[in-house]
Amino acid sequence: MRGIVSAAGYVPWHRLDRAAIGDLFGTAPGTGTRAVASYDEDTTTMAVEASRFAIRSREGNQEPTSVLLATAEPAYQEKTNATALHAALRLDPSVCADDLCGNVRGGTGALGLALRSSDPLVLVATAGIRTGLPTGPDEERGGDGAAALLIGADTGTNGPSPLLAEWLGGASRTEEFLDRWRSPGSSRTKQWEDRFGESVYVALGEEAWNAALKEADGGTGLDPAGINTVVVCGPHTRACASLRRRLGVEQDVFADDLSGSVGNTGAAHPLLLLTRALEHASPGQIIALVTLADGADVLLFRTTDAIAKHDPFRSVDTQIEEGATGLPYGKFLAWRGLLELEPPRRPEPPRPAAPPSQRNRQWKFAFTGSRDRSSGALHLPPQRVSWDSGALDEMEPAPMADSAGTIVTFTVDRLAYSPSPPVVFAVVDFDTGGRLPCELTDVDPGTVSIGDRVEMTFRRLHTADGIHNYFWKARPIRDGR
Repeated sequence: MRGIVSAAGYVPWHRLDRAAIGDLFGTAPGTGTRAVASYDEDTTTMAVEASRFAIRSREGNQEPTSVLLATAEPAYQEKTNATALHAALRLDPSVCADDLCGNVRGGTGALGLALRSSDPLVLVATAGIRTGLPTGPDEERGGDGAAALLIGADTGTNGPSPLLAEWLGGASRTEEFLDRWRSPGSSRTKQWEDRFGESVYVALGEEAWNAALKEADGGTGLDPAGINTVVVCGPHTRACASLRRRLGVEQDVFADDLSGSVGNTGAAHPLLLLTRALEHASPGQIIALVTLADGADVLLFRTTDAIAKHDPFRSVDTQIEEGATGLPYGKFLAWRGLLELEPPRRPEPPRPAAPPSQRNRQWKFAFTGSRDRSSGALHLPPQRVSWDSGALDEMEPAPMADSAGTIVTFTVDRLAYSPSPPVVFAVVDFDTGGRLPCELTDVDPGTVSIGDRVEMTFRRLHTADGIHNYFWKARPIRDGR
């Protein structure tokens, strides 16, 4: 029996009020908010956060044996983006990491591949940063976020840990037709007339739905009346609404698609909504995931008794509630590269060099220091010589990414180079030992105080010559965990 071992979502801290778009352009005001990735986030960093949450939420300690990263907005082309995720999680070199990039259907596709795989524990990470031209529907309805699932077999078949939900089967329908497309390098997605996409998607969705119900649970089939939660999502809003009316289930079983608070996160959205459904589920409930994107995919799951003990490290609802509203629309456009601002009058940072990045990858990507074996003294960054005992090369790795800390002093720098000034630097004392000066993120400079509790997060420092300089920053702990 194969299924979901752990699940987690990541919703960025910033929110854009949709009404701000209409205020600037004099158009009809939108309603609700959309989640916005910060200037130092991309789909790779968000996939790292969702994956860290999923790993910390799991029962047991087995590490993933393979990694799949799906996004329609990869940080790199040609270069594999999943390798940075692999490095940030300190996975063994024997763990294969692959991308499924460039399309919205990739998230559901990666999940299907993992469910059909024989690998003991597959990490499926998805992320999306959705945008479009100002005042367009993609800008307003889109959202940014990520989700990660650990897929494996139940403990009874030598799997890693109890399943939260067993996979009952599913069905897919694929057909070549022109609905949405975006040329490489373009910031705008184009779409054919709504009615055409609706006519194709609804027919494919009904076929996949009926086939999945018929073939589910080892061929015994499922009655739609017995399904407790139905998740329907996809970038074609009109088609999703039409399909909901044709599935033969009561309207109250449909899950909130988070369109009013987060927006559609593209390739990440099916897994983000599935994660939230699991966080609200009880044992023995059936959850159906229906995705419309270049075809139709239906996946069916039944929650197990383990779902009652599932304690997500940070739930989707908690992250939505903690979001900071009021992001200026002009700043949103600047972060998206749609509005060019006067750059800081400081030398721009050089591109990261490949050799030192590779040599120091455990520090740079996984935030791993070194600890003196004899005295326990911690070194950040890692050192060969202990400051405490003077021992040479008597160190062991000290992973620090999950260590919380306390701000002992800080400064707000309005002169340092930054894509989004000012820069807040702080000196952090970690609970597990060690002190480090580092940059803060997802913070209001006016509210920072000595004694604030912080945690580490994987971010992008800057990009030069097309090379993303990834490292770790500190952000406030807002939920006490």
